[in-house]
Amino acid sequence: MRVIVTAGANGIGRAIVERFAAGGARVAFCDIDDAAGVALAAQLGEAVRFLPADCADMAAVRAFMADAFDWLGGVDCLVNNAGILVSKTILDLTEDEFDRVMAVNLKAAFVATQEAARRMIADGTKGSIINMSSVNAELVIPNILAYNISKGGVAQLTRNTAVALAEHGIRVNAIGPGTILTDLVRQSIFTSDDARRAVMSRTPLGRAGEPAEIAEIAWFLASDAASYITGQTIFADGGRMALNYTVPVRE
Repeated sequence: MRVIVTAGANGIGRAIVERFAAGGARVAFCDIDDAAGVALAAQLGEAVRFLPADCADMAAVRAFMADAFDWLGGVDCLVNNAGILVSKTILDLTEDEFDRVMAVNLKAAFVATQEAARRMIADGTKGSIINMSSVNAELVIPNILAYNISKGGVAQLTRNTAVALAEHGIRVNAIGPGTILTDLVRQSIFTSDDARRAVMSRTPLGRAGEPAEIAEIAWFLASDAASYITGQTIFADGGRMALNYTVPVRE
């Protein structure tokens, strides 16, 4: 399997790169963290290639996709994982901040999907495209306005492209994580015991998810086991989407 992953050097993206490489795939991935990208590619060996790119720059996204195609000889699976978050409300979010979140979280996914779909169709590849959505595609946290809006856009991008590309045998799905225990979450959300308890109070399973758990869903969606699944978002959220009240935190 020939796989392309955006923002694959850290967190969920890293876990996805590692899972596909462990499954025997060849993986090309980008990131703005050059040091982490180089280190991961060196760790995983010749079947993995790091190609630096900033997903806020659409020319860079297109160049990354072209370089990935050249190295892989095509593409069977694209994982649009790149995402950023700015913690501001409608009252204090700047236009530049809004635009950057939209560029990285939504427009880059559009551009990469377009490039991958065109290549898959040209090669006759019945491939899979996987978008990283969020529970915030449907739920609202007021102080991450731009993130919420971008993930809502990812949900529609997923459904629309799934229908448009179905005739070519290309499946498009999304993963909607809840709180996943990445370094970013530790630094920006789990900043105190009170903050942790607030998140766990709306998570029925009583724990944060692990990046590897999201990577397993990506592996499934790319596999033949998911051959009749398209246009869907799988929410891996510890039960949060089903909850309409808070629950006691289990210590």
